[in-house]
Amino acid sequence: MPGSGQKALIAMSGGVDSSVAALLTRAAGYDCLGCTMRLYDNDAAGLARENGCCSLSDVEDARAVAHRLGMPYYVFNFCDAFRAGVLQNFVDCYAAGRTPNPCIECNRTMKFSKLLDRARVLGCDVLVTGHYARIEQDGEKYVLKKALDPAKDQSYVLYMLTQEQLAHIRFPLGALSKAEVRAIAEQNGFGNAAKPDSQDLCFVPDGDYPAAIRRLTGRSPVPGDFVDESGRVLGRHKGVEYYTVGQHKGLGLVTGEPVYVLSIDAKANTVTLGPNAALFKTAAAVQSINWAAGAAPAGPLRCAAKVRYRQNEQPATVTPTGPDTAILEFDAPQRAITPGQAAVFYDGDTVLGGGVIV
Repeated sequence: MPGSGQKALIAMSGGVDSSVAALLTRAAGYDCLGCTMRLYDNDAAGLARENGCCSLSDVEDARAVAHRLGMPYYVFNFCDAFRAGVLQNFVDCYAAGRTPNPCIECNRTMKFSKLLDRARVLGCDVLVTGHYARIEQDGEKYVLKKALDPAKDQSYVLYMLTQEQLAHIRFPLGALSKAEVRAIAEQNGFGNAAKPDSQDLCFVPDGDYPAAIRRLTGRSPVPGDFVDESGRVLGRHKGVEYYTVGQHKGLGLVTGEPVYVLSIDAKANTVTLGPNAALFKTAAAVQSINWAAGAAPAGPLRCAAKVRYRQNEQPATVTPTGPDTAILEFDAPQRAITPGQAAVFYDGDTVLGGGVIV
């Protein structure tokens, strides 16, 4: 990552990953600036000040690392853009009976769009983050690849990166394990070396999504009917935002056999339940696809694909039906292919593209 004479903006969350990314970027010879995005106001969101990625302690942790490295440090207020993009998408998806992935939407609209634009305004050549993934150049093309540590690989949430963006992004941690990153932080005296990773959605740290939707919209969930695959009413649900495809726990029903959420019809305000076997399907429609090479393939493409972050890729064929739409067909049935989640296509450790499951 030669950076002699180049300027880098480092996205710093206050965590150990982005702190070590800053250290490695500076060591590579870049002229570095550190920054933290303020994405929402904790008080307005109904959260304690020490919860989420915008807490005062996170900002101070990031500022302390930047100071230790001799880097200027800024906090950018992107609250309005975050509400209009990520939070509104979160609300709209649940209202439509889909299960969103706000981290992907944040990468798309905030980190690698708005923050990358700010980097350009500041005269920076590259934007650096602490993601575990790799970018390689192949001739005139840029290739997004998995991190070398499979336990930490984050390429699934980065599938939306375009050739133009990849040319101006750096991921210094792509060849490292988490243990190596923590060791580097400790060796350099970073106070956040042992800081735990965030496990929850940043603006819903308590995991209560329906409550978050109420805070954001002022609307309460509307109860409706649980139905079976024939349309027979089985009971009442609490509101479509309480459920996702594949869910079994928390249904509040007593049935003779275990039942699972098979689908959600937001317009009819119904949640269809059925046996686990009914969750297995081989095909899914995918839209809003970003093809990493810049254009859709001319015909069907063999690949490995996954439809959730923690899933191992499975053999599949993706057949384009338009510039950014396709049908994804797995060789073997997959459980709980969920509308709103991402389907990402791989060739070995290379990301071919991905999109949103319809």
